[in-house]
Amino acid sequence: MEKQRGLGYAAGFVSGAILVAPYVQPAWLMCFIVIFFALILWRFFNTKYLTYSLCIIALLYGVTLLPLFVFCCTLAMLVLGELVFQRGADDLNTYLYYIISTAWAGVLVIAYLDQKYFLTVIFGIIAAVLLKTILLKFEDSLVIEAIGIAMTMWLIRELNYQADVLLVVIAVFVGFTFGYFAFRAKTADLSGLFSAALVGTILLVFAAPMGTQWFLIMLSFFILGSIATRYKFEYKKRIGVEQGKGGARGYRNVFANGIIAAAAAVLFGVFQMPVFIVLYVGCVATAAADTLASEIGVTGGIPYLITTFRKVPVGTNGGITFKGEFVALMGSVTISLIALLLNVITPEMMVLCSIAGFIGTNIDSLIGATLENRGFLGNAGTNLLATMGGGVFGVVLYIFLIG
Repeated sequence: MEKQRGLGYAAGFVSGAILVAPYVQPAWLMCFIVIFFALILWRFFNTKYLTYSLCIIALLYGVTLLPLFVFCCTLAMLVLGELVFQRGADDLNTYLYYIISTAWAGVLVIAYLDQKYFLTVIFGIIAAVLLKTILLKFEDSLVIEAIGIAMTMWLIRELNYQADVLLVVIAVFVGFTFGYFAFRAKTADLSGLFSAALVGTILLVFAAPMGTQWFLIMLSFFILGSIATRYKFEYKKRIGVEQGKGGARGYRNVFANGIIAAAAAVLFGVFQMPVFIVLYVGCVATAAADTLASEIGVTGGIPYLITTFRKVPVGTNGGITFKGEFVALMGSVTISLIALLLNVITPEMMVLCSIAGFIGTNIDSLIGATLENRGFLGNAGTNLLATMGGGVFGVVLYIFLIG
């Protein structure tokens, strides 16, 4: 109860701070005011981590690393979101209220400062709810959330990427709908829902005017991966190699397979260079090939370690089977063919991306046999390096053979 009361006082102070912030100069003076009040909160209400969060954001603003708009938005979203979240349970409805509260905070700041950075606010909201989902069990999570929200909005603000407001709204709606149905189908958990929404929104916004096609390519990978995960699931469960959480994927899996592809979309949006299209399709083709090789190939009999070609137990990192290699190639070709049919890539690019995806999944096996088996990397790290490797290999082929 005391904590709620402290948050109420914090919300009142932040509202006042935002109202006067445009008129308090220099920035370090506003920084001092926020830190002073944050320390008072800690003294009387034991709001330790909220105090840390407010002080860090204030310091970033005080040394002019954060612009006024990002500073005000971060304070408003952080405190109002926390005030709403702590009145609910850890379920989907509470996260919905959290999104509404942070969105309302952003809208109020936009209206007051008369700065129409809708894209900045939207990505700040998605970052906020995603970090809340991932870090909820950690008592110091609020500090990381504050930094994550501020840095995300700062990055989007610095990119100065112009997007139609209607397009952004549609992108957010589609992204969250995609994540929601994945959650309801039990192919993603809550963190997977919001991370999938983030990736989907990035694709639709930054890959415009081809954002829909880019999103459909990623959706095709998701569908292929879901089918492969369910393939002989009971058998895989019996031998202990099934996807955890009943096949539901979390943020680690989504980001490991999609973060490089999302970065390619951002780069394409900013620079409009075809090489980033190849990077994107090569990454998605790799992710699809690797997922099919892992989920279907594991049912293909005794695997052979990719580094020595000696027989190893089923489920060993770096183990490959003929069935796994075949479905990996088919997965890579399928994604590349879909990209071709959607007019995202040319026939020449399709060939390169198909090869890149197949090479990428074998990079995954190679990393699994060398680094993952020795404990240097986890599965998510291996997948991340593999998707990056497949995408970069496609780029190299494109530069030397086409570009």
